[in-house]
Amino acid sequence: MIDFGLVANGVAIGLAVAAPIGPVNLIVIRRTLRYGWLNGFLTGGGAATGDAIFAAIAAFGLTAAIELVIRFEIGLQIVGGLFLLGLGIRTLMVRPRFDQNAEEGISGALAAVFVTTFLLTITNPATMLGFIAIFGGVAGLASAGEDYGHAATVVLAVMAGSALWWASLSGFVSLFRHRMNDVLLGIVNKVSGILIIIFGGVVLARVASLFLL
Repeated sequence: MIDFGLVANGVAIGLAVAAPIGPVNLIVIRRTLRYGWLNGFLTGGGAATGDAIFAAIAAFGLTAAIELVIRFEIGLQIVGGLFLLGLGIRTLMVRPRFDQNAEEGISGALAAVFVTTFLLTITNPATMLGFIAIFGGVAGLASAGEDYGHAATVVLAVMAGSALWWASLSGFVSLFRHRMNDVLLGIVNKVSGILIIIFGGVVLARVASLFLL
């Protein structure tokens, strides 16, 4: 029998992890404005998949995986920070043209951006450590590893919560797509690129501070 309380907790966790404004949110907003709701939602799917993997690690109590991430935490942060810097610079250099009827196939470029949001998620050790803290602090989740059915329910609910956020965000942003033009899209691109570079700089600065202290 489905534990709806457990499902509600998992969905809430998925929403809470996905909602804070960060690089993935900026990418989803930008692509929704350019290509529409479905493209934005599928772009966020990469992050939802990454969230599900971290949720599985926390829910199933995969100690070896947790220790591996903690051991390479600094390296992952460096990779993630550099990846953000490169992504931000590339975003700044792009000169997009807006077409109200523009569509992008499910494969090709969209598959690449799905992988991008996935990598941005899994190269952030703080996300996994956050899941561990949440699972340990929310009643009914700390013992998930003792019951595979229990743990699987939580993981699916977390992924559903994350997907719900991306569907809601892309749906809301798509309401403004009819007002978009080349100039506004260029501004969105520049602002997104600058903010993504700042996010990457903050990550690398945080790593550098560990060696300076």
